Amino acid sequence: MPTPDPISAPGPGPTRGPGARKLWLAAPRGFCAGVDRAIDIVDMALQVYGAPIYVRHEIVHNRHVVEDLRRKGAVFTDDLADVPGGAVVIFSAHGVSPAVRAEARARGLRALDATCPLVTKVHLEALKYARDGYSIVLVGHRQHVEVIGTLGEAPDAIVVCESVEEVERLELPDPDKVAYITQTTLSLDDCAAIVAALKRRYPRVKEPAKDDICYATQNRQNAVKHMAPMCATVLVVGAPASSNANRLVEVAAALGARAYLIEGSEEIREEWLTGDVGLTAGASTPESVVQGCVDRVKELGPYDVEPFQLVEERIMFPLPAELLVVAQEKGVAVGAGNERAAERAVAEFRIRHH
Repeated sequence: MPTPDPISAPGPGPTRGPGARKLWLAAPRGFCAGVDRAIDIVDMALQVYGAPIYVRHEIVHNRHVVEDLRRKGAVFTDDLADVPGGAVVIFSAHGVSPAVRAEARARGLRALDATCPLVTKVHLEALKYARDGYSIVLVGHRQHVEVIGTLGEAPDAIVVCESVEEVERLELPDPDKVAYITQTTLSLDDCAAIVAALKRRYPRVKEPAKDDICYATQNRQNAVKHMAPMCATVLVVGAPASSNANRLVEVAAALGARAYLIEGSEEIREEWLTGDVGLTAGASTPESVVQGCVDRVKELGPYDVEPFQLVEERIMFPLPAELLVVAQEKGVAVGAGNERAAERAVAEFRIRHH
């Protein structure tokens, strides 16, 4: 766990108002770089191509985000058969299987890929291990859309494991040719237990060169680990379908807090607020929703807000090159951080086509 900055981490804080309790506001929280990128892709596609833009699956697991984009002209579907031939379709941040990409090509769709680059990294690891003849253990939740997409990269070589018990039941053809990869949004502790079981069962198991669990998942869980022991209640703002938000609830509960997953301020119940409260948000949750929850807690009781920041996140992922090229052609602003990526994309486009 990263060492917190002693200035910004929770501490004694200012003197409270009469009878006031503390509302710890964790950071990092909310949108990660992959979610920012995915939402920006849909927003920019709507600007450069016009509505409707089709999105396979929810772009991220958050109804506030999805409803906002739907109002702007995005159409969400889980079946490419719903997308008219020749239309623009965007693959969600969770990633898709090669079969979905092939179907999009076969139907003449103009596909834009909003897959988080950290998920793409896991897909590439799966392909490499499969090419090298390894049995691959994918640690994750088999019904999660990210796991379904990763599994599709090498379905004959990959087996999904959700628990230590499933690891104990594994029967793989060559115990010396086993590798593992993981879903990016798992609980750090649960993943560590499953990986430890794999290493006991298969001592020569190959592991990723770098941890598959994404930096944002790690940072948000670490912040909750620091905050939860000081709180009677922890509120996690996120969607029921959001894996990383659910993991935050589990982390807080494991440390003794009463932990609740909520989608918005209207779900907060006064009887939950019996002491100091911690508030955080999954990586797909807009900050405006978090601030609405802060306001609601303050309405329900005498709370002084205590922000703290465990680490600072400065990661940014550039938008897809093909989208940046069209945006520049049409004079659509690409936003801070994408200017150089746009210049490279346009230069590469000219080299390929001239």
